[in-house]
Formats: sequence, structure tokens, C-alpha cells
Amino acid sequence: MKTMDGIHEECGVFGVWGVPRAAEVTYYALHSLQHRGQEGCGIVSVDDGAALKRVKGQGLVTEVFNNENLASLQGSSAIGHVRYSTTGGGGIENVQPFLFRHGSGDFALAHNGNLVNSNQLRKYLEDRGSLFQSTSDSEILAHLIKKDPAKRNKPRIFPIIEALNMIEGAFAFLVLTKNRIYATRDKYGLRPLSLGRLGDGWVVSSETCAFSVIGAEFVRDLEPGEVVIIDRHGIRSQQYSAFQRHAMCAMEYIYFSRPDSDIEGVNVHAFRKESGRLLYRAAPADADIVVGVPDSSISAALGYAEESGLPYEMGLVKNKYIGRTFIQPSQELRDKGVKMKLSPVKSIVNGKRVVLIDDSIVRGTTSKRIVNMLRDDGATEVHVRIASPMIKFPCFYGVDMSTYEELLAARKTCEEVRQTIGADSLAFLPQECLGQAARRCDLCTACFDGEYPTALYASLEDANKDGKF
Repeated sequence: MKTMDGIHEECGVFGVWGVPRAAEVTYYALHSLQHRGQEGCGIVSVDDGAALKRVKGQGLVTEVFNNENLASLQGSSAIGHVRYSTTGGGGIENVQPFLFRHGSGDFALAHNGNLVNSNQLRKYLEDRGSLFQSTSDSEILAHLIKKDPAKRNKPRIFPIIEALNMIEGAFAFLVLTKNRIYATRDKYGLRPLSLGRLGDGWVVSSETCAFSVIGAEFVRDLEPGEVVIIDRHGIRSQQYSAFQRHAMCAMEYIYFSRPDSDIEGVNVHAFRKESGRLLYRAAPADADIVVGVPDSSISAALGYAEESGLPYEMGLVKNKYIGRTFIQPSQELRDKGVKMKLSPVKSIVNGKRVVLIDDSIVRGTTSKRIVNMLRDDGATEVHVRIASPMIKFPCFYGVDMSTYEELLAARKTCEEVRQTIGADSLAFLPQECLGQAARRCDLCTACFDGEYPTALYASLEDANKDGKF
């Protein structure tokens, strides 16, 4: 369950080209993507004198930006970023976009995802004289673009393509120069990135929910392994890799993305609601009411309720004014924050047999607390139903669950997990239902089944710290 001890997305990126007051457009778009990262954010714009300027900071979009610093970001092109720390951890030096000053032309870079060969590439680059400003793996692409002095005068698309073919993992990159934006997705299609039209200009975003806020029209999703170049000539496209998969991260549908976003032709809310229906067919419960854990589980709970004929009730209320303190990744804050963020509605759950719907169980501590809170407020039975399979394997693609120690189900059977969280019954969505709900045959389900779409280099050894797996 995602309340305090759950998983977090790594980042969100947004770019705009050819639109007046581009930084302001980016500000509103980043606000729409805030759920993808709450630790830091930034914007880089190109002014009329072709100079790249940046504002960034730690905190929420509304905390970092104000009228004064937004006014300093002039021009009709910009890129922005919201960050949740994964590789490299937190700190202002890791807040993006990164801005690089170089003799061949300044450029900025924003990244969503994680590189599984970052350690190898960092050593490769440092051995050749590169000096890193941050501990983030995102900076690696910039150094790869500029690694060969003999090729620095070639059109930038050539070193970008060469660099993209050296990195491995899940990513969506935006590169901003004084003349254009380069947007690209990893060849496995693990991370989303969409293209939109805004007036006479163009926008790119990690999620389509940002388009509706700024009044942009969705055009298409970028293809895996594709580089899109946006400049005064319009849109040009090039494949940097002949290999191509559409292995979208299943957790984008299950949890990360906003319900009003569409991912490769499927609405997120519709996916979650269908998952709830399928969950009931696979694991019905003899109960009185259905309760969803806010916010990401509401759609699945509605689907479960509709399919079962049980009433959906707002048995848990989320405090929307807690602030980002309670979504920081320290276990101490997770432990303290649960009851302040979620409260049962006693008059609704008292004397009722409750079906509690959530999207996943990761560490399990919050799941146990919510079950206990419902019992304390009078629920006679609590039947937990999870709208995803059991998370049994670490993720190395930018989700903050990279070791087996973090995963309750990695060492336990379903019955043992039920006993741990104290539920009367527990069931998970069968894995085959994910493809049914998403209407597709290819998804990254590595955290459920251990079938990783990329090479992992040393990642599995790092994850397997106790030698039991």
C-alpha cells in the first residue's frame, strides 16, 4: 500500500518549443506531474538572445517557483523536471534539469528513469577525464554526448544517438539547446513520453494529463528507441536502435500515472477499474462494503464494487494538507505519518465486513496499520484485495525498491503475508489480468515474475545482499 511505506516514481519531464512564455507553460505542466516527484524541480529556458537560464530547487513546484523567478525565464522554449530521488539520492546538486556550458554549445538535460549500467559508464567516463557535478546517473548522458573531442563539431543528433546506444535501462530524456529540443525513449518502451501540439508550437510530457491543463492537443506517443527533434523546421524523427519492444512498466498503469492520463492508447482510470472487476472475478469476498485506499486505488475499488454488487463506501479519508514531509523516503517518517494521512470513517466501517482494495503491497507496514485502524473503528472483518500481483522482485528501472529486503512478499507466501498484515483474507490480481486490463500482450512485469527486459550488470548482486536469492 502506498500511503507511507510504498513505492515512488522516479521523475517527470516536460518540454515546450515554439510557445510564448514557455517557462510559465512548463510551470503549470510540472504541477500536473507533481505526483511523479516531490523532492525537487527545475526549469531551463532559452531566451531571445539564445542564452539558457535555469531556476531549480528542493521542494514542490509551488514552493520553488514564484512570479519573480519565473519572470527571469524568458523565451519560447523550455524543459522542466520533477524529481523523486533514485540513483544518486537527494540533494540540490541532483535536482534537474542539468545545465551544461560547453564550447560547442550549451545544453540542458532532463531524465525520467534509471540506467542499469550507470556504474560501468561512470568509470568509463572518469577514466577518460570526465568530472561529474552530481551523483545522479542522468548526468552520464551529457558526458557521453561530449566524450569524443573529434566529433564535437558534428550535428548534435549524431553524438546523441551514439550515446543512447551506450546506455541501458529505462529512460525518457529531453535535451534542450538554443535551437531545438531532442526527446527520446528507451528502446524497451519502459517509460512513457508523449508528444502534443500547443498553438503553433509543440510539447512533450511524461504523461498526457499535463496536456489538458495547458490546453495542448495530444498527437502521439513516442516510439521505443525513437528520437524526436523539434525545431523551426517542425518535427523530425529517427530511430536510434533497430531493437524495439513495447514493454511499458506495469506500475505506470497500476500506480504511478494519474487516472486522467492515457498510456499508449489506454486510459489509466479505465485500466484500474477493469483490474478491479477482474480482481473480483478471481477473488470474491463475502462482505458488506468495498473501501478503496485513496487515491490510486479508488478506480480499482469502484470496479470491484460494480462487479460484486457490493456498495462502494468512502471508509478511508485522506488528509490532503499533510505536505511533502510525509512523502519523504525515510522509514522513520513513514512510520510516523500513517494515521495523520489516512483516517477511517468510523460510522461507515463500524459493524461492517470490509473489502479493502489497494494497488500493491511493498513493505507491508502501512497495510498492517490500516487493517488495525479499521478494526479499531469497529470493522468486524477486513478482507484485503490487491489490484496487482505480489511484488516479489526488486526493480532496477527507477522505482525505489531495489533490494529484496524491502519487499515483504519476496520471502513470504500469500498466507504468510496475510498473517503479517492481520487481514481476515488476502488475494492478489493474477498476473495474466494485467494484459487483459491494458489490452496489450507486452508489459514489464519484472517486479512480479523476475523476468527483466534488459541486462542487469551488477544489479542483482547488489539487490541480493543476504545471499538467499
